Amino acid sequence: MFVESPGNSHKSFVFIDLSQMFAGQSVSVRCDVADGTCQILLSPQELLEKLAALVPPPRLNLVRYHGVLAPACPDRAQIVPGPSALPQAEGCEHSAAGGRRVHRVSWAKLLARVFQDDVTVCPTCSGRMKVIAALTETAAIQAFLNAVGLPSRAPPIAPAHLDRQLEFDAAA
Repeated sequence: MFVESPGNSHKSFVFIDLSQMFAGQSVSVRCDVADGTCQILLSPQELLEKLAALVPPPRLNLVRYHGVLAPACPDRAQIVPGPSALPQAEGCEHSAAGGRRVHRVSWAKLLARVFQDDVTVCPTCSGRMKVIAALTETAAIQAFLNAVGLPSRAPPIAPAHLDRQLEFDAAA
């Protein structure tokens, strides 16, 4: 177990023997508190409750900026570079006019980024393709596949059969 602060290092936890673990008193935590407490016996559930309390809520910024770097400081614009001063990477999602970022990237751009293959390029004519419909109903999907000449049913599953293994010559 890894915890950042040295007071909660893995050496601070002592696991009691197995018979006490099933009785509910499984973990002894060594800590020197001002009132003289040096050990706390916790059940596994209590230990997890204490550790879960240390995990911050999702999307909570733990870094707090004060002074000139604070978000509402009037002098922040003089110190922090604006969006125009930042170098733009190739393929960046900034528009030229407003400099606003697109929050959602299209599925085609994500596939191109991951697989290095642009799925919007037609394999026949190398032209640009676009999504014209998203079919979700079974009848519409079958009608479309039949219209384009593709099978609209899954191929039949062949019954499982045992392959006969060739016998090996033991003398060889």
